[in-house]
Amino acid sequence: MTGGKQQRLDTPVVIAAIFVSGIGGTFQYGFCVSVMTSPSAFIKELVNKTCLQRYDVSLEQWQVSLIWSFTVSIFCIGGLLGSLVAGPLITKFGRKRCLLLNNFVAIIGAVLMVLSKTAMSFEMIMVGRFLYGINSGFSLSAHTIYLVECSPKRLRGMVGVTVATFISFGKFSGQLLGISQLLGTQERWPWLLGFNGFTALLQLSTLPFLPESPRFLLLERGDRQACEKALRRLWGDKDYSVEVEEMLEEKAALQSVRSHSVMELIKNQTLRWQLLTIFVTFTTLQLCGINAVRTGLCELSTSVACFMVIESTGKKVLLFRGYVGMSATLVLLTITLYFQVIFLEMGMTLIIKLFIKSFPWELFTQSFKSAGYTIACTVNWTGLFVLGMLFPIIVEHLNGFCFLIFLCFCVGCGLYVRFNVPETKNRTALEIAAEFQKMHSKSDESRRKPDAKLTLNGIEAYETRF
Repeated sequence: MTGGKQQRLDTPVVIAAIFVSGIGGTFQYGFCVSVMTSPSAFIKELVNKTCLQRYDVSLEQWQVSLIWSFTVSIFCIGGLLGSLVAGPLITKFGRKRCLLLNNFVAIIGAVLMVLSKTAMSFEMIMVGRFLYGINSGFSLSAHTIYLVECSPKRLRGMVGVTVATFISFGKFSGQLLGISQLLGTQERWPWLLGFNGFTALLQLSTLPFLPESPRFLLLERGDRQACEKALRRLWGDKDYSVEVEEMLEEKAALQSVRSHSVMELIKNQTLRWQLLTIFVTFTTLQLCGINAVRTGLCELSTSVACFMVIESTGKKVLLFRGYVGMSATLVLLTITLYFQVIFLEMGMTLIIKLFIKSFPWELFTQSFKSAGYTIACTVNWTGLFVLGMLFPIIVEHLNGFCFLIFLCFCVGCGLYVRFNVPETKNRTALEIAAEFQKMHSKSDESRRKPDAKLTLNGIEAYETRF
């Protein structure tokens, strides 16, 4: 216990890295998800005025809604693009340098947002949202990798939770700044949409004072001296030769491992349940209603709570309880909207943040992690795009009963996790695969032999039947 406390006190630079990388990292994603709600009426008015002034055409309500939905959802197209190019770029140019350059994408988008009203161009908002998407998709990967690689091994679990915390903080900030007393007004809404540029400037001015990822310096650049110097700056002035040797051993072990493509993962019979788990959980992540209601403060509080309990509670337990809490909340939310009573905000405060972002890394062995991450990102951003396009239309037709659709996704995914997904805490990918086999083997004989192994392209794995 004392050693853990001492380690926390000896890592002030890691604490600085958490805040600096977070404010220009996943904060941007959370802010972009929530910020469009407040100025929606003003943006729709701009769309109508632009078409009337430019083409002398007054748009019908459904046409304005369609343009509005696409303006919101184009963020997801940029996000998917950013997340797909992040891996190769941060490997080639480094985590810190890519985070710095990524800020310029957000700044350009912010300039377009601020000038859109003056220029009478809603297209500038669309382009800005697309650039924000690239920035957010890229930062989701770069922020996470940089932060985890800069943290001591004993603190990586808790430090990893801060990635989700900054997403929640971004959502809360977007909702708070969007109130009419601050930036959610007819005159100031362009500055609300351009706020991402200020956070990008903040990271751009502070991140250069932090070191590059030690792992990148050693394994990609081959500079052991720079790696040890970065470790001393981050973790304190001690000897880290053991940690350096562990990194080198890991690199040597992975040199013989070939990364498999997405199609190879899809065709692999032994990983069908793991792949299905990625599809189910990441689809439900966006279609559970968590991005359809204003939950920033609740998510922020819950992510802080999970920061304290994640090391003592299994991820499967947190995930299942999250879906149960979301289901109960959606039922209460539907009832409050139907009867128009005053307990609406109480219902929202029960929403629980779901922890599934680490699944692509935990469910697959090293050779399949890249392909698993690509599939997870694609499903995640596609789900958010579909939600952005369809939710306004669903609300028009179903009103408060639209949340029953999210309820079905929550209940279905909660039951799937409860009966089809093993606990992943403190287990390797091979151990998790063995648990999948035990849960889904069709014969009693295979249940009695859970440790039967097979070799996949030189990689040891456990067989699972689907």
